[in-house]
Amino acid sequence: MSAESFAALTLARVLRPWGRRGEVAAEILTDFPERLRGLGEVWLAGGRSAPRPARVASCRLHNGQAVFLFEGVASIDDAEKLRGLEIQVPFSERASLPSGRYYISDLIGCDVWEEGAATALGVVREMQKLAAAGARAAEAWVLAVNLAQGGELLIPLAAEICIAIDIAARRILVRLPEGLRELNT
Repeated sequence: MSAESFAALTLARVLRPWGRRGEVAAEILTDFPERLRGLGEVWLAGGRSAPRPARVASCRLHNGQAVFLFEGVASIDDAEKLRGLEIQVPFSERASLPSGRYYISDLIGCDVWEEGAATALGVVREMQKLAAAGARAAEAWVLAVNLAQGGELLIPLAAEICIAIDIAARRILVRLPEGLRELNT
């Protein structure tokens, strides 16, 4: 597979060499860090050169980071050349999610329809994570929707509001609570 023939999913980013034998410490950029330990072939991308394949000899998780050893990388100097590169896999290899959970990239660009409406309300432009208050507060996400008539509407990503999400059809059906539109003005 050539570097240009697939859409890539970044799982980690190389921060710096680790130790003296060619290992690198990497920032974890996936919600599924345990899967990093099972990687075989990956792509290293970034900088000015085209993505290139690399074989993972080992990977372990340490203090919130991943420590990778790639085949052919055996020294601090070799590892230093990887600084800043992204560790990627083909988009088709992303982890499966349980029912009711979605990748942000799948929600962006979906048409949003209000229940009973004849036309789309707008299109999801981005997802925004709301700051959680308190140690036990769950994270909350909102859909930032570009409205068809102009402006933006922030819609909480909650089952009571987003009553049907069809990723294949690129459509989200919402039941907006009374007063939500006024909160956004």
